[in-house]
Amino acid sequence: MIYVPKYRRHLYLSPPAPTRIIRTIAQLTESTRKRPDIDEYMMSIAVGVRARANCKGSHVGAVLAREGHIVSTGYNGTPRGTVNCDEGGCERCSNRDEYPSGTGYDLCICVHAEQNALLSAARFGIAVEGSLLYSTWRPCFGCTKEMLQAGVQGVRYGVDWEPREELREEYARLQSYFPEGVKKIELRENQASDPEHKAQP
Repeated sequence: MIYVPKYRRHLYLSPPAPTRIIRTIAQLTESTRKRPDIDEYMMSIAVGVRARANCKGSHVGAVLAREGHIVSTGYNGTPRGTVNCDEGGCERCSNRDEYPSGTGYDLCICVHAEQNALLSAARFGIAVEGSLLYSTWRPCFGCTKEMLQAGVQGVRYGVDWEPREELREEYARLQSYFPEGVKKIELRENQASDPEHKAQP
């Protein structure tokens, strides 16, 4: 028999109580746990990649995957070896009041998350043909063209983005060329926005 000092006896539960607690926790865990499908799984990783973004305008993360396996990731920010956007590296992003929404892209040096995923794969000699791209935001015109050219088969995205109204028909036509389509994946409430996330210009 183990001696327990009187002044500490109130800290100990009788044997049946811990057993009931453990059983209850196990039941709750089993009843609430849901294994994510492959799209949810990949999108959750894209959300994690987004945390590395350093653009002043928006934070976006992207993942390229083939047959359910990640081949490359990317987030938006300035090119390798240059000053980060959030440290003043991009003229357009640092002076946003001077450039109305949708203008000044020829001055913006930030590389989009989807572009970075493609370029990282190319840099290390990884084939992306036949892959799916997961992005926390729906890709823009430029990224869509580049993915089609690289042989990406489809897009899964978290947050909607649309160009100006007069360009939406052409945007929809361009994205219709992905053999596996462009589909929205619903993000969980805590994934939908980043603490530093701002509206895309």
